[in-house]
Amino acid sequence: METKQTSLFYKAYNPLLQAGVVFVSGLVVSLGAKLLQFLNLVDIGNYFPWMTAAAFLLFFALFNSIFSLSAEDLNKYWTKSILSYALLALLSGLAAWGISSISIYEAGSYAWIFTALAFVYLVFLSIMGFMKNIVEFAQKEEWNSPRFRQRKRR
Repeated sequence: METKQTSLFYKAYNPLLQAGVVFVSGLVVSLGAKLLQFLNLVDIGNYFPWMTAAAFLLFFALFNSIFSLSAEDLNKYWTKSILSYALLALLSGLAAWGISSISIYEAGSYAWIFTALAFVYLVFLSIMGFMKNIVEFAQKEEWNSPRFRQRKRR
């Protein structure tokens, strides 16, 4: 009897689709916060769109690296993932700049945060790739029970 896996972590989703969902989600949060500020319901800082962009980049990095575990061809998935991350970082940065009217260099340390997130993303992908290789090796390896040796009796 075959069991069907219903968890969303058992399928490697297209990285471009993941990046699109994350970008739209980040845009909704940033524009929603800007609307709340416009209605004088809450005071968000000028850097909030940059913080939102960085948070959603980290979200993409975490979940994209987890989804890479179920990818059939890891090299193709990684290529699409890294290009999707770069596109997401670019579009998120442009959206944050457009919403806040502040460049990334005027936004304090967010230029360094974006750089650190890119490094963290590559580390996440590397860790997941290493874990996948270990699991595949362990599944291919034949595990024999230990042989019992007879002691020579005098």
